Amino acid sequence: MTKSFSFGLLTASMLALSAGAAFADYELNILHINDFHSRIESINKFDSTCSAEEEGKKECFGGAARLKTVIDQRRQALSGKNVVLLNAGDNFQGSLFYTTYKGAAEAEFLNLMKFDAMTVGNHEFDDSEDGLATFLDKVQFPVVTANVKATAASKLGDRIKPSLVLDVAGQKIGIVGAVTNDTAELSSPGPNVTIADDVEAITAAVQDLKGQGVNKIIALTHVGYPRDLALIAKIPDVDVVVGGHSHSLLSNTDPKAEGPYPTMVDNPGGYKVPVVQAASYSKYLGDLVVNFDDSGVVKDAKGDPILIDSSFTPDPAVITRIAELAKPIEELRKKVIGSSESPIEGDRKVCRVKECSMGNLVADAMLDRTKNQGVTIAVQNGGGLRASIDGGEVTQGEVITVLPFQNTLATFETTGADVVKALENGVSQIEQGAGRFPQVAGLKFSFDQAKPVGSRVGDVQVKEGDSFTPIDPAKTYKVATNNFMRAGGDGYSIFKDGKNAYDYGPDLADVTAEYVAAHSPYKPYTDGRVTELAQAAPAPSASEPAPAAPATPAPSTEPSPAPAAPAPSTEPAPAPAAPAPAAPAPTAEPAPAASTPAATTPSTHVIAAGDTFWDLAVTFYGDGTMWRKLSDANGNPNPRHLTVGKEIEVPAK
Repeated sequence: MTKSFSFGLLTASMLALSAGAAFADYELNILHINDFHSRIESINKFDSTCSAEEEGKKECFGGAARLKTVIDQRRQALSGKNVVLLNAGDNFQGSLFYTTYKGAAEAEFLNLMKFDAMTVGNHEFDDSEDGLATFLDKVQFPVVTANVKATAASKLGDRIKPSLVLDVAGQKIGIVGAVTNDTAELSSPGPNVTIADDVEAITAAVQDLKGQGVNKIIALTHVGYPRDLALIAKIPDVDVVVGGHSHSLLSNTDPKAEGPYPTMVDNPGGYKVPVVQAASYSKYLGDLVVNFDDSGVVKDAKGDPILIDSSFTPDPAVITRIAELAKPIEELRKKVIGSSESPIEGDRKVCRVKECSMGNLVADAMLDRTKNQGVTIAVQNGGGLRASIDGGEVTQGEVITVLPFQNTLATFETTGADVVKALENGVSQIEQGAGRFPQVAGLKFSFDQAKPVGSRVGDVQVKEGDSFTPIDPAKTYKVATNNFMRAGGDGYSIFKDGKNAYDYGPDLADVTAEYVAAHSPYKPYTDGRVTELAQAAPAPSASEPAPAAPATPAPSTEPSPAPAAPAPSTEPAPAPAAPAPAAPAPTAEPAPAASTPAATTPSTHVIAAGDTFWDLAVTFYGDGTMWRKLSDANGNPNPRHLTVGKEIEVPAK
């Protein structure tokens, strides 16, 4: 294994010293987070703010208070060893703490954790350079991003350096930062900030460090796991890559991980580079141990991210401070952001079976926010809409009640054929009132509920200019959805295979509120973009779940919508309900309705997040105890780990 060296000629004395002494290997412990996204408060299994009830049930993860506890504990456990704590960017955007404090709260809590270095993420520019400048005024740790180029007129000044050198137990550790090249498209850095090419910027900064005698160099990036693997880890003399941006969970134990932790990449210099990332939203702390030889070459690397669950006690001082900062947020919920000429229909009985005015509002808002990125289609799951809004004044709190899950916008590219497959999934469970029903913008389609699942959708047309044309199965379209669906939630597994996927970031509630404000007074409408061709017998789910219709902002209060709950990381969580009849009891209430249409039991079903054999048996047979019939017909898979997006057989009763 070789690395380039540029130290010049060694003096005779140095040669003599090196000949007479054998240098020991050097061990470095790297703790790291990425994509914190303002999760100041703890989160639940849906990645949204954890309720007091959920805290009491020990169902919460992360948050600033728990994160500080875990970091403190790891530092204590590693006392006397070489430790650095790194932050791979996107600390902004994702909760009302950011909306209220614009980065000041994030800076305060990150300072308490004592990071050694951070790179900026694209979301650090969401409020232009002004928001980032304020953050830089407050943080007490260095920020390094080699490809952020600020002019003399920028408020950033020279506070974002290309790199830095840390002295860790007498060894020089170089840190080089980078942010995604398309930050100007994804965010708002403004005219005084240019984003240069990441590879070129890192390469130049690394060589500068080499000239300073640094031979252990970490690339701290916010460019995404795929790019870290394909390009960053192959830059000459980069030794370790600590990444962010793609929210990638890397793990050696979690079957849903995108790759191993660390993922080892062959560098053209003849050595291997460990690449790591730790999911997002403060749910994990990355914990990597790297051993270098005396030439600075990585000999081995090992570790695994630490799941920050309820076994960690939140730091009490941080909890107290969070409570203080939360008080003004209640005022924000009361803020009037616009008005509506009439009620906006968001009732689950409507939005899960047909086009509804709330679905049109949210899908239109998604499309409007991303159209400058070339997005032409938007799809929102009806189950993600949790309430209606009355006519008259509209408050921020009302919008949050409709969209309480802190879902964020996500974009990707896919073919017309796959768009049609996604729509087929969306109308595949109308009979059960499933949350996957597609509310759309930029396209229109018809469906026939009387036809078999998988062949219900027809006449799909996309908007081009002011008119609609038939969708082209071979053409690539750019689509906006929410991050839950983009990750395959609600059976939209086809979205997971989309190209150039990116969880774009703005909270869906904020996007919708801004759209209402821009179009106030808003006029709710439906326009026939989703048309049912044949009126089948009344769907039992359209009336039976009525007791659950009064939606609340807390997903934990409504067990039945769990499959539609918006968080990629939620998929394994609901599964433990399968062995115990007590757990699925709330969703079993519609059993009388489910038992009547036994003759129309579908022959297949696509697994959605939260599905269990017990619940499916209640749905298809009206009897949860028949879950073994489903299990036996499908090879007896692990009932706690049903594969989301997989099609299973549903034998006749």
